[in-house]
Amino acid sequence: MTVMIAGAGIAGLTLGLTLHELGVPFHIYEATETLKPMGVGINLQPNAVRELFDLGLEAELSAIGVRTRRLGFYSKLGKTIWEEPRGEAAGYSWPQFSVHRGALQMMLYHALLARAGSGVITTGARATGYDTSDQGACLHLENGRSARGDLLIAADGIHSAIRAQMYPDEGAPIWNGRILWRATTFAPAFHGGAAMAMIGHDQLRLVAYPISAPDDRGTATINWIAEKQFDPSARWNRESWNRAADIRDFLPDFANWQFDWIDVPALINGAEIVYEYPMVDRDPLPRWQDGPVSLMGDAAHPTYPVGSNGASQAIVDARLIGAQMLAHGVTPQALSTYEAAVRPVTTAVALANRAGGGPDGVLQQVETLCGGDFSDIGEVIPQAELAAHAAKYKSIAGFSIEELNARPRTIPAGTRLT
Repeated sequence: MTVMIAGAGIAGLTLGLTLHELGVPFHIYEATETLKPMGVGINLQPNAVRELFDLGLEAELSAIGVRTRRLGFYSKLGKTIWEEPRGEAAGYSWPQFSVHRGALQMMLYHALLARAGSGVITTGARATGYDTSDQGACLHLENGRSARGDLLIAADGIHSAIRAQMYPDEGAPIWNGRILWRATTFAPAFHGGAAMAMIGHDQLRLVAYPISAPDDRGTATINWIAEKQFDPSARWNRESWNRAADIRDFLPDFANWQFDWIDVPALINGAEIVYEYPMVDRDPLPRWQDGPVSLMGDAAHPTYPVGSNGASQAIVDARLIGAQMLAHGVTPQALSTYEAAVRPVTTAVALANRAGGGPDGVLQQVETLCGGDFSDIGEVIPQAELAAHAAKYKSIAGFSIEELNARPRTIPAGTRLT
């Protein structure tokens, strides 16, 4: 009754913690030799934070993240379009967290080792493919190695080898013409020190939020993402996921973004190193399952990072897989019911993000209507329309306040598979 997990990212580690909680034997196969804290900042929505709290990780998460209390959308001139409370400040029973992705991954990793022991993870074991039989699945690894188990869950990311075997003609991820430059800078906190800001429009925007609490001088580690639109047919190193960037490629575009609450050029200039990423996703799939094998996280549903939903959904995936194993055992049926619950939601989110239906869609609306210059936003877009847009995305992504607060635990406390 062993579950094999390909990948020790946020998805795979959360699944490992969930299976350990349920008493289900599992083993994680991770491509890298040594796990290191990679990446920059991400946000965890209350639906995912709830699951981590249920795993007993509230103290650990609080130690590495900031409880986000506010989200604002601002025009390229720094003018306020829409602001709303977030997390507990909005009425959720759980907070929203801003956290360094690498710190979150290492927190999950150390929690898993402490609870289940180091023997549950094999590093330097990159998944290359799989076979299925009546006895379960065989996971193929680099250098001719293999492993067998009852089920195989692919948590090996947007470049998943398991997904590639299921869909051999899919090709590379799809680039939409946007480049993201991501970094952290020690800089003055804004709007109280627990706020997210999205500034600009479709062609040029910046997202910023703290991933540490302000110090005595009011400065914090600010995670920021600068984004610029290019012609999708232009030549670009699209698959350079961790390449150090030259800020001269984009800093001039933000030269005038100096507002009384945030100095964008100073933020960019203050970073020690800036990484360049293409904004890519993949088309939603018609199915994730092949018998005893299934996809989860970015291997299943990679989407544009515009709704702070990617890592959150990976965590929710893990908990839902565990819940379905409670209901159906360590069987392909558990994978089928997990997919039936999650795939329609993630498909809707991916398509909404592509179509500008994410929460930041209001930025381009304002740019189109008035070039970002206004004295009263209500004369450009009524407040009721802005509120409805924000509520719609929360509903699509599965974290509307009323629905989430009323939802029972995904996995009842103390439950184990017998």
